[in-house]
Amino acid sequence: MAQQTPKPVSEDDLKDLKERMKLIVDADPSQFHNDFSLRRYLRAFKTVDAAFQAILKTNKWRQEYDVAGLTADCELVKRHLSLNKARVLRHRDMAGRPVIYIPAKNHSASDRDIDELTKFIVYCLEDACKRCFEEVVDNLCIVFDLRDFGLGCMDYQVVKNLIWLLSRHYPERLGVCLVINSPALFSGCWAVIRGWLDENTSSKVTFVNNEMDLCQYLIPAILPTDI
Repeated sequence: MAQQTPKPVSEDDLKDLKERMKLIVDADPSQFHNDFSLRRYLRAFKTVDAAFQAILKTNKWRQEYDVAGLTADCELVKRHLSLNKARVLRHRDMAGRPVIYIPAKNHSASDRDIDELTKFIVYCLEDACKRCFEEVVDNLCIVFDLRDFGLGCMDYQVVKNLIWLLSRHYPERLGVCLVINSPALFSGCWAVIRGWLDENTSSKVTFVNNEMDLCQYLIPAILPTDI
């Protein structure tokens, strides 16, 4: 599947946003965002003012949430990796995107700490984003594997938190979301979830019904068989 061409960003808007950012970066270098990041915020938030305000909120959130502290050595991260809640795969999809693989069968809304699981999601997003070759592709592929899915696996709050993270703090990072091995009973869940998505995000969600269709997006052999 060919990589979609990102919406163009006005060079004047980019210049304006960079000038505004320079004022805060000079005071605190940790606030830096590269041109690829600034373009993503401009595409997502439409105007320079809105993009600048969104970046300030993200920078504040990253500090308060201690995003930098969510590493592979963090005990919280180790625990959730051992429980196979999600994994960033070694291989990429056909467009060169890093792939976050989420096996739904390993999730339960009645048996998790939502704050800890949300931090683990942030770790996965961070890990995947670091693997992007931004000059070529700067967005991600998220795969929800619904094999052995039951209604007890449906964690609406986690899905809400993921949507919020992608829209507010990782704008334009989602390239495609593949839903594979979806059973008929998931249709009711999807009707609820779809209502939370804007048109742009909803258009990136694709239900894959067979291996031939999956091959348009990634090589099936890269998906884990051990979790």
